[in-house]
Amino acid sequence: MSGLNKRIMIIGLIFAMMFLWIIFVYFRIAANPESVDAGLEYQTVSYSVGSSDGYIYDRSLSPLVNEKHTFIAAAVPELTDKTLIKYACNTDEFMKGYESGKLFTFECEENTPESDGLTVFNVPIRYSEHQTACHAVGYISQGYGVSGIEYAYDSLLRGNADEQSVTYSADGFGNILNGIEKTVNRPDEDKSGVVMTLDKTIQKICEEAASDIECGAVVVSEVSTGDILAMVSLPSYSTDNLAEAINDEKSPMINRCLYSYSVGSIFKLVTSAEAIIENVDTLVYDCTGAIDVRGQAFRCHRHDGHGIQNITEATVNSCNTYFINLSGFISVPKFRETAYTLGFGREIHLCSGMTASAGVLPTEKELLIPAELANFSFGQGKLSATPLHISQLTCAIAGGGKMPVLRIIKGLTKDGETIENEKEPQYAYVLEEYIAESLKNMMTAAVYDNETANARPQKTTAGAKTSTAQTGRFNEDGLEICNAWVTGFFPSDNPEYAVTVLVEDGGYGNDSAAPIFRKIADEITKADK
Repeated sequence: MSGLNKRIMIIGLIFAMMFLWIIFVYFRIAANPESVDAGLEYQTVSYSVGSSDGYIYDRSLSPLVNEKHTFIAAAVPELTDKTLIKYACNTDEFMKGYESGKLFTFECEENTPESDGLTVFNVPIRYSEHQTACHAVGYISQGYGVSGIEYAYDSLLRGNADEQSVTYSADGFGNILNGIEKTVNRPDEDKSGVVMTLDKTIQKICEEAASDIECGAVVVSEVSTGDILAMVSLPSYSTDNLAEAINDEKSPMINRCLYSYSVGSIFKLVTSAEAIIENVDTLVYDCTGAIDVRGQAFRCHRHDGHGIQNITEATVNSCNTYFINLSGFISVPKFRETAYTLGFGREIHLCSGMTASAGVLPTEKELLIPAELANFSFGQGKLSATPLHISQLTCAIAGGGKMPVLRIIKGLTKDGETIENEKEPQYAYVLEEYIAESLKNMMTAAVYDNETANARPQKTTAGAKTSTAQTGRFNEDGLEICNAWVTGFFPSDNPEYAVTVLVEDGGYGNDSAAPIFRKIADEITKADK
């Protein structure tokens, strides 16, 4: 016999002995009473289709999450009729689960019939495809709130969750037993949750009005309470594709309502307030298009000048040189203190994880530098603030000098029908009523005494001020990129709403931001009727 044949014979004997050993072990285990008992013992097999987190509501207790529901079926293949595939929303999903031989789930139609092997659950969908107020609501990851209200009230929203599930009896090997009744847990949906100040209708109006903005923000506040009725940050993002949003260079996941930007001409309202306080608001100035400040030239946006201007005309025309000249007649320490009193340089805390940046309020020492004071007088230089700060300022002016503390939480609810833990609005009296009335009249004049004003609504009356805020960045043609702002109130005679719009890199406020303000004012007025 050759060496090769001997090796083959040896290998064959080894495999034969291994096979005999496996058979021996199998029969030994099968004959063991403990193994037989294990096969006869009962156990349970459960499957959960998830729990319902608490709700997030708008101020009228209209849900902002869990607005829609889907139906999920849990099925045991050997106990389920294959013809039920006709009720599956995705037949491929059904067949894959069915052929697996294990308990599986599939999305189904509402009228799917139940059986011993099939249980249908009504499951809320946490977020809609185009989630309303996504930045304020926030999102969940791996069962925990990561941002917005989901983060701030994580323990409350997920503290009472009870899972929907079905449980079967099975033998010791996990095989589901037929003929033994299943146990189904269908807890009542938890209607408790957080009530926000947002108004879903106004929020959607603002999201639609600003839909063409690539990057920017919209804030609508109730003048009388400081309640934030809408908070829009653009671009938006989808909770179904967070990875794409994280890698997007436009940073859609940041809430731009909380970020600070150069303010621009809106700050002329603060300069005007201080001028009225110090009784120099009667100053008249001849704008020639430029002004010299200690050897440094500052230009007005109208290079040929506005001519002789009083404070109201300068506000209507947004004359930079008027306010630069005006700043030379007011006290720097008092001017800065007024700005601070009106909220600049201070954080605005809404809830845990949702705090507006303090922005930058130049120091008194910095403002003693003539060029720095000149920039400050018309909202340029180091000064920066968030859309929330600007909305708060507008509330103070429209509210007769009473500046409310902005809030986004109205209270809590246990049943989705009644609101608890609601606090009274808080205010600070920041301006004398006559000063606020003067500023309010200036803003109204800026809408109606300027023929080119794009902030003038058709269905109501309004007061507003625009800004074209320099950014220090330039495009490929060497032109400076500017952010566009508008802030205003309506109706002008008895203001109910304060609206602030920011368009990043939008250029002129009157061109980019004012039309959005106008549309929001008209649509809210229409919805109120």
